[in-house]
Amino acid sequence: MTACCSEEGEILYQLQSLHKVIGTKFEACTGISQSRLELLAVLFYVDEISQSDLQKKVNIDGAAVTRHLKQLEAKEMVTRRRKPEDNRIILVRLTDQGRERIEASKKEKERFIKEMLAGVSEEERSMLKNVLSQMQNNIENMKA
Repeated sequence: MTACCSEEGEILYQLQSLHKVIGTKFEACTGISQSRLELLAVLFYVDEISQSDLQKKVNIDGAAVTRHLKQLEAKEMVTRRRKPEDNRIILVRLTDQGRERIEASKKEKERFIKEMLAGVSEEERSMLKNVLSQMQNNIENMKA
């Protein structure tokens, strides 16, 4: 890809490629996608939350959250119910099985991160965090 791209274009290409690889490898190592694990992690710290509030906390598309929750519900990791006072609101709660999954995933996630960052010094990690934060800030402030 380097032959047809500027240095800046190559950075974009590498970031996109890395995003795909991380998602695939993360799920292979942990047995669960990053998005689903993030949903479970938020639910781990609350008793019950509305699906719309959960969606805002994880910043994932509403339709994707619904799909993830349906799959997690099928695996008995979460339960969903309508709020009695307002039938439009769906409340989500982590099950005991979901709690166990979060606990088991912690070690797997730590191992994945350790292997991913092998050979990257603390200074390089700090610099990488700063660069990625700046890039994210730049993208969020772009005019569409």
